[in-house]
Amino acid sequence: MTDISHNSWYAMSDKALSEVIGRFIKHHRLQKNLSQATVAQNADISRSTLSLLERGGTVTVSTLLQVLRTLELLHVMDVFEVRPQISPMHLAKMERERRKHASGKPHKGQQESDW
Repeated sequence: MTDISHNSWYAMSDKALSEVIGRFIKHHRLQKNLSQATVAQNADISRSTLSLLERGGTVTVSTLLQVLRTLELLHVMDVFEVRPQISPMHLAKMERERRKHASGKPHKGQQESDW
């Protein structure tokens, strides 16, 4: 939809970022062939608030979430999910400690096989 690189987000003003969000919302609303009135009613906001959002105006996070839900776009929230990460150093340590070869001796309490 846009050709903005990851690093460009930091160079943009809050107003410019809000306009990107507004274009995103409007694009997806039109893709679904929904009027502002319909989306606003389903999101339980006024049409003028939706119009403000689409123009890059200031709205609450709650309003944005209501609109995203109405347009079935809550999947964008995936980027906010915090996932546990292993540091490269810890991963390397785990790899070094991982068993590379069998010792050939049975573990305590394990019987030797006659095979």
